[in-house]
Amino acid sequence: MKIYALLAVSFAVEAQPVYDLVLKGGHVVDPKNRISGVMDVAVRDGRIARVAAGIPVGQARKVIDVAGLYVAPGLIDMHAHLYNRPGSPAPKRNQSVQPDAVAFRSGITTIVDAGTSGWRDFPNFKEITIDRSRARVLAWLNIVSAGMGFGNEDDPAQMDAEGAARMAKAHPDLIVGFKTAHYAGPGWEAVDGAVKAGGIAGLPVMIDFGTATVDRNIKTLFREKLRPGDVYTHCFSGLRREIVNGQLSPYMLEARERGIVMDVGHGAGSFFWNMTIPAIEQKFYPDTISTDMHFGSMNGAMKDLLNVMSKFLNLKVPFDDLIAMTTSRAAKTLRRPGLGTLDVGVEADIAVLAIEKGKFGFLDSKGVRFDGSQRISGELTLRKGAVVWDLNGRTGVRLP
Repeated sequence: MKIYALLAVSFAVEAQPVYDLVLKGGHVVDPKNRISGVMDVAVRDGRIARVAAGIPVGQARKVIDVAGLYVAPGLIDMHAHLYNRPGSPAPKRNQSVQPDAVAFRSGITTIVDAGTSGWRDFPNFKEITIDRSRARVLAWLNIVSAGMGFGNEDDPAQMDAEGAARMAKAHPDLIVGFKTAHYAGPGWEAVDGAVKAGGIAGLPVMIDFGTATVDRNIKTLFREKLRPGDVYTHCFSGLRREIVNGQLSPYMLEARERGIVMDVGHGAGSFFWNMTIPAIEQKFYPDTISTDMHFGSMNGAMKDLLNVMSKFLNLKVPFDDLIAMTTSRAAKTLRRPGLGTLDVGVEADIAVLAIEKGKFGFLDSKGVRFDGSQRISGELTLRKGAVVWDLNGRTGVRLP
């Protein structure tokens, strides 16, 4: 009798669910781990528990059928604007978005503010936005102490490398590096200040190069100013002679060889078909894809991260490469190895995506349309294992 009792207990234990949730039958794309194929993903206690084919449905409390869809690590948008600074006078450039309102519907679980705050107002940004967001919010800190928005980004007197570095060291879990943007002065003070802060804190910089001149040009920027691991955003804008007469600048190729990261940063005015198409035809793909998300760009040609990815998909950039650009490569740039991956044990940030077939139109920053036949859409997003976006009610209980 004791043997039968022990066997009964053993079978009961085995029958208990092992996982909280299993995503069943999707095409898993995890570039960091070189996975691309039909597999299941199991979640337990808010973390990735297993990635394998044929996980038994009886081992999960909840099973979500994602057959025919793509399952990827939660996407990373490493250039967005997320801080609406309070107070008076009202900032002229207050076009920031609320992270949770834009991230999850696009499969984004990590979104990075790109220099909207400087070191003086970062504590307020942290209090009113970062700490209150369900999405993971990180920050590139503006080299200008008061951040974007007050017409001070051309004033070297307001650029404080030491103060920025101190703030970054105080918040290593949140601040990923330093940003300069919109500088139209005669010298290199903005770039030099950001790089100096990066040197002190041991962090990369993101450069929105602003207005190029005869003396301030990408040749000097890439050869003499930026370091391997630094980010050149708006890489297909064409505003700094990245592409001339349809030919990619040799300085862009040199920069890539030096390890400078080429980031899309689509925005409202930094993505043009006559720049992007020649670059892709010459096999010069971006390293990372980001949105430069703000009110203007999200309601214009950019729309969201998946729309930007769809543009490159229709230019024949492989889907798995697009996932790498928005997961593992972005995580490497941000020096966050626990992000952009489905490693067992990491937080279960997951994007479930569909590729729609049909006739779609995609705009650039001049309103020029490119017709495509594919569009990526966000079906399901998990943050720390919890469903935070469900486009078609896949996790719901059907009406009887």
